[in-house]
Amino acid sequence: MPSHEQLRDLLDPAHTVLLTVECQQGVVGPAGALPELAREARSSGALHRVARLVAAAHETGVQVIHAIAERRPDGRGANRNARLFRAAERLPVQQLSGSTAVRVAPPIEVTEADFVVRRLHGLSPIHGTDVDPLLRNLGCRTLIVAGVSANVAVPNAVFDAVNLGYTAVVPADAIAGVPADYTPAMIRNTLALVATVTTTDEVLGCLARPRRRA
Repeated sequence: MPSHEQLRDLLDPAHTVLLTVECQQGVVGPAGALPELAREARSSGALHRVARLVAAAHETGVQVIHAIAERRPDGRGANRNARLFRAAERLPVQQLSGSTAVRVAPPIEVTEADFVVRRLHGLSPIHGTDVDPLLRNLGCRTLIVAGVSANVAVPNAVFDAVNLGYTAVVPADAIAGVPADYTPAMIRNTLALVATVTTTDEVLGCLARPRRRA
């Protein structure tokens, strides 16, 4: 884990963006499509910590982007080339465009300044979406990644961010996956090799701390 000073330098609001990953009602809400994941996101406190990160970003001028996965009611354009996609088609709750399921889930608050980026295909919140062009136009150098799941979308986002030249910061207690013990294993053995792993409180402390005058 980096020192507080190192992390503070990485998280300069002028070039930092917070990306929330699939924190939508149909995924992490109480009536979500994946009850086990939704329970873990809530019982672990991860969803609450994402909300805290978003609130702090709003207060300190850090741009927030919410990455949402959805599908058209007719399924056109959606992937079917993996078991995960085929299983999703049979779930009782569908992430349909325009439905409640694809709204950002409470207690996360969305403001007019936030970007909500929706994708109809693939596994990555970044690749093949508007996220990368937005990050470049915003002058982003550091991307904070939080949300779900540690199984698929979060590591996809981190790998894509690193491949595109951004520094990825992962608050380990603000992501969730299933089973519960998989998340720390993924962080320790994979994400820690490519991202700066920290905690929500460390990020909040860096964002809130007054910065030295040049």
